[in-house]
Amino acid sequence: MTLPLFETPASAPEIIDDGAVLLRGFAAGLAGRWVAEVQALQAGAPFRVMDLPGGARMSVAMTNCGSWGWVSDAKGYRYSGTDPLSGLPWPAMPPFLRNQAIAAAAKALYPGFAPDVCLINRYRPGAKLTLHRDEDEADFTAPIVSVSLGLPCTFLWGGLARKDPVKRMLLMHGDVLVWGGRTRLTYHGVSPLKDGHHHLLGDERWNLTFRMARVRYPAA
Repeated sequence: MTLPLFETPASAPEIIDDGAVLLRGFAAGLAGRWVAEVQALQAGAPFRVMDLPGGARMSVAMTNCGSWGWVSDAKGYRYSGTDPLSGLPWPAMPPFLRNQAIAAAAKALYPGFAPDVCLINRYRPGAKLTLHRDEDEADFTAPIVSVSLGLPCTFLWGGLARKDPVKRMLLMHGDVLVWGGRTRLTYHGVSPLKDGHHHLLGDERWNLTFRMARVRYPAA
C-alpha cells in the first residue's frame, strides 16, 4: 500500500512501562481521515477553553464526542452527557474513530476495549498540560488510548505518585500511546508545545484520548 506524502508506516509496539505501549505511526497512514472526522465534529461541538476549579483557565482547547464528554469548571472535573455550551448531547463518536481506537487497544494487548468518550485536545504553541492522572472514569481496569496528530510534543510520563521521577518522550504525528493495568493511574502531562508547522494542522497539535467513562471493561 502506498502511504500519503510525508506519512510513515507503523512500527512494532514499543513497551515504555508495565502495561504501557507506544505504537509509533499507528495513525499516520490514515491521518487525513482522522483530521477530517475531527473537523466534521466541530460543527456540533466546537473547541473551547474550559475553566479549572481553582478559577484559572486551561491552556488547551477541547471538545468531546461519544455518549459522554469530559468537562471542567468551577464545580470540578466530571463526565457529562451533554455539552455545556449547547445543552445538547455530544456528537456521536464516528465509527472510524471508534474502530481505530479499538484496533490500537487490541494491538497493545487490551482486547474488549469499548470507548464511550473521546476527549479531543487542541494545542497551540505554548499550550501544556501539567502532571495529572485520568481518574474520573468508573472502571480503572479499562486502558487509555491516546492519539497524537500534528506538531510533535514532549510527553511527560511519571509514576503512581506525583513526586515520582518523570521521563520525557517525543510523540510524533500518528503515534498512539496505550496504557492500562498497573500503570493505568500514572501521572502524565505535556510540556509547552513548541512553534512549528505541520502539513495537515499548521501550528497545532491534536490529541484524541479514548476512554471507557461509564462502560465496564472488558465489554460484554
